[in-house]
Amino acid sequence: MSRRNVLFGAAALTVLPNFALAAAFEVTRTDAEWRAMLTPLQYKVMRKESTERAGSSPLDKVYDKGVYHCRGCDLKLYSSRHKYDSGTGWPSFYKSLNNAIGTKNDRKLLRVRTECHCRRCGSHLGHIFNDGPKPTGKRHCLNGVSLVFKPAES
Repeated sequence: MSRRNVLFGAAALTVLPNFALAAAFEVTRTDAEWRAMLTPLQYKVMRKESTERAGSSPLDKVYDKGVYHCRGCDLKLYSSRHKYDSGTGWPSFYKSLNNAIGTKNDRKLLRVRTECHCRRCGSHLGHIFNDGPKPTGKRHCLNGVSLVFKPAES
């Protein structure tokens, strides 16, 4: 086996899981459709796994009763009951709703982090850290641009 074949095979193994992951989502759109429905910042965060600037989301300070939905497909993701002020400048929750999110390892920085995304459309939400409050000890640190808050009906 040549060095070229080994390198090509290794490259294919890193790319193929991403194609399989993208195809596994219930809601799919073309890149043009995503760009048409999202602002440039929303697209950069939700489709390219970027991060909004800390403190820039008005949702960080929203503590009304309700549910946070995915901006990409309207799936219910997080309850306001599980939201708390982490002091980070991003909306934070200690748990998601059942069957709402998916996770994967994110190796973009020098350490491995847990990335979370909408399980239905794959939109990037943020990251999960192990420094949250009880009962889970988790901090789902999310980009507000990926979310839509819907207040509880009175």
